[in-house]
Amino acid sequence: MKNHAWEVKLGIALVLFSIIVYEIKFLFLGDPENTYFYVFNALGFLPLNVLLVTLILNQLLIIRSKKERMEKLNMVIGTFFSEVGTKLLVYFSDLDPNLEQIRGHLIVSNGWEDDDFSRVHRKLKQYIYTVDIKKVELMSLREFLIQQRSFLLRLLENPVLLEHAEFTDILRAVFHLTEELQSRDHLDYLPETDYAHLAGDIQRVYTQLVFQWLDYMRYLKKNYPYLFSLAMRKNPFDETASPIVR
Repeated sequence: MKNHAWEVKLGIALVLFSIIVYEIKFLFLGDPENTYFYVFNALGFLPLNVLLVTLILNQLLIIRSKKERMEKLNMVIGTFFSEVGTKLLVYFSDLDPNLEQIRGHLIVSNGWEDDDFSRVHRKLKQYIYTVDIKKVELMSLREFLIQQRSFLLRLLENPVLLEHAEFTDILRAVFHLTEELQSRDHLDYLPETDYAHLAGDIQRVYTQLVFQWLDYMRYLKKNYPYLFSLAMRKNPFDETASPIVR
């Protein structure tokens, strides 16, 4: 109730102001029937006012605010892929022994439409993402993730991430993988059970990155063709990818 005290006070003040206005009108102009008629007319139009202001205009403002937040959110996601996400995707996908099963579906082109992204999204749900843990250079991966920790923490502190649970889950998975790798004194000659555990942590990051990357490509295709062009030329799944325009 305390949180809404100013709203209650404002409501009371507005009602009292209306009463005072009608009282002054009645005292100086008389004609109470006309005053009552005007009051009832105003009350009859009040629901339309509520509909217009609180529903229609408010919804338009909400839509605009949400669009602005999504713009900021996708800027954050783009920064993440530029600094961390794309590098991890390149590394993990290169160590995926079955990648050829889906590689062709991930070569995004300028001719793709929403239906193409949706079709590939459904296809990717059927794929089991794996990384050959024995080929992963765990020391190098740990060093890279530790170097990026401050950057990832700054992303996590961004309030716009509250709008995107999936991306927050990716950051959480990356942080967990970092902590797992950093918690071990050495990363050589680990037990097979520990390798399997780390493989599961890597698989979690890899899987979420693929879907987030695809969604981000869809966003760029729809809203920023020039950014989409560069993202296509840096496609982490395209072995012939090159930023040079040919």
